Amino acid sequence: MEKSKVVALLQNKKIAIVGGGPGGLTLARLLQLKGANVKVYERDLSKEARVQGAIVDLHFDSGLKVMEAAGLMNAFKSNYMDGADKYRLTDKDANILIDEHEQVAIAGFGDKHFRPEIDRGALRNVLIDALLPGTVVWDREFLSMVQVNNTWDVRFANGTIDTADIVIGSDGYRSKIRPYVTDIMAAYSGATIIQGEVDYPENTCPEIYKMVDNCNFIAMGDGKTIAMQPRGDGGLTFYGASLHPENWVRSSGINFDNAEEVYAYLAEFYQDWNPIFLTLFKSCTYFTPRPLNYFPLNQMWDTKANITLIGDAAHLMPPSGEGVNTAMLDALDLSECLTGGGFQNIHDAIAAYEKQMLARAAMLGQEALEGIKDFACPSNESVQRLIEQLNQNGNNHD
Repeated sequence: MEKSKVVALLQNKKIAIVGGGPGGLTLARLLQLKGANVKVYERDLSKEARVQGAIVDLHFDSGLKVMEAAGLMNAFKSNYMDGADKYRLTDKDANILIDEHEQVAIAGFGDKHFRPEIDRGALRNVLIDALLPGTVVWDREFLSMVQVNNTWDVRFANGTIDTADIVIGSDGYRSKIRPYVTDIMAAYSGATIIQGEVDYPENTCPEIYKMVDNCNFIAMGDGKTIAMQPRGDGGLTFYGASLHPENWVRSSGINFDNAEEVYAYLAEFYQDWNPIFLTLFKSCTYFTPRPLNYFPLNQMWDTKANITLIGDAAHLMPPSGEGVNTAMLDALDLSECLTGGGFQNIHDAIAAYEKQMLARAAMLGQEALEGIKDFACPSNESVQRLIEQLNQNGNNHD
């Protein structure tokens, strides 16, 4: 990557991005294209330290738009999972209600309805490979930081200390940077998902593997939902969603580190479902409970002179398909504010970004909150709405 001349606002400034997810890596790429001095501090020991999770779809007016701005569309096209954007919806008895595999024509790049899927690990690699060597600093779990004059001394758990003129928190929903920006806490949405990973579904639950068939799979019935997505390595990620009281993970008495205990709970909870779903649960070696929290839609804070947030660290919301896309849009907006030449100082640039970011997050967060109960506890009416929505999307593909 050729390094362009640095813009005046960032001249001689060291930028620290804490968190090496899609948002943080995208921001680093966009800033480096403008010649900025940026480091990404990631707690993982290496790029290969852990599986990054299931697939993620990028949207025409957000994720794909940002990949284009970052000069990475060709790399994305070389790594996306063709056909994984299709949906298959069944009832609790595994009867197919909608199957986008049957559609003759599917939209492609350049169509606003096309939402290509990519493995999260593959997306991460595309972004990392586009950065200057040494940009990502591994084994840097954030510990604390202190402001010294106009700079930050950033301390990490391994004992190292680095300095930065600007700090950007891209460290997710449990952000350790966020308390330096605001004390606004998250609220509970009313829904909790149990996430599971199946490493070899083709062998351990072949009927499920065949049913998913490399697509976004959703099963709904009796006020319950199971969603499944393929991973780039051939595995499956699944989510069992339901409405639960706040702190249910603790009060349930389930030891979520014990796969047999979680299986017993899921087998009882979904006892009236087709038994093939039980083979899915049985094939899972570990589960993760995830209460779905969100930051208040009307949140506001006083802009700081040299620190801000992007992605879930800024505007956590229930899953809606917008998380990664919104984080990447945050990265684009912040990079443009910092490098576009329209502001006299960094504070004003950050303020303009935060105003734009929070307004967008409030709108998307409202949509996510309205949709999460239909997902976690679907009624017959909400299932029918989903069928109509998927049919409409299919018609847009033709």
